[in-house]
Amino acid sequence: MSKPATDPLAQLTEIRAIMERSSRFISLSGLSGVGAGMVALAGAGVGHLYLQQRYPYAGYLRLLQSTAEERQAVLPFLLVLALGIMGAALAVASFFTIRRARRAGQAVWSALGRRLAISLLIPLTAGGLFCLALFLQGAVGLVVPGLLVFYGLALLNASKYTLDEIRWLGLTQIVLGLVALLFPGFGLMFFALGFGLGHIGYGLLMYNRYERNQSVETRSER
Repeated sequence: MSKPATDPLAQLTEIRAIMERSSRFISLSGLSGVGAGMVALAGAGVGHLYLQQRYPYAGYLRLLQSTAEERQAVLPFLLVLALGIMGAALAVASFFTIRRARRAGQAVWSALGRRLAISLLIPLTAGGLFCLALFLQGAVGLVVPGLLVFYGLALLNASKYTLDEIRWLGLTQIVLGLVALLFPGFGLMFFALGFGLGHIGYGLLMYNRYERNQSVETRSER
């Protein structure tokens, strides 16, 4: 008895899916973006309150015209705040991504995960040091645009190893950074818009597209 003929199109689709899983880190969770965005919004709020307290009725606008001594005085707080935002966002993102990777049976710290991390880390480190130099040299209005542009470039660089939405998030950050150059007095607003609402928006998009149905199926199986 002859074996039933297989559908060539179905075979090609299956092969393509296998190659996609092996060449991209697809366990990146949309909830990671939502959590990181909420952390960024909270950080922007803390920074705003601190500057309002230090420079009443001026806040961030006064920082744009600060002297070298004033910038040196606020630098420790701003560095601690920046590191706190990055640490908390990384912790939240790692929690949700590790949880999703375990459910999908994919290792997080695999060779693919390491390439993704390195692709992000190099532009982020260069951008962070560059923006620190801008701040110390008095170009405070360029710091937030620089952070957005370098972060967008980092996402573009890493997008070849993960979901396509990361590429579009990177392009969004770059556009916001370039627009922020035209409005230096609204740096904190663009920070909250890019790192906060941008992450939340794309995170919700990714969750609804890739994870929501899986979560419903998992609960129904229980």
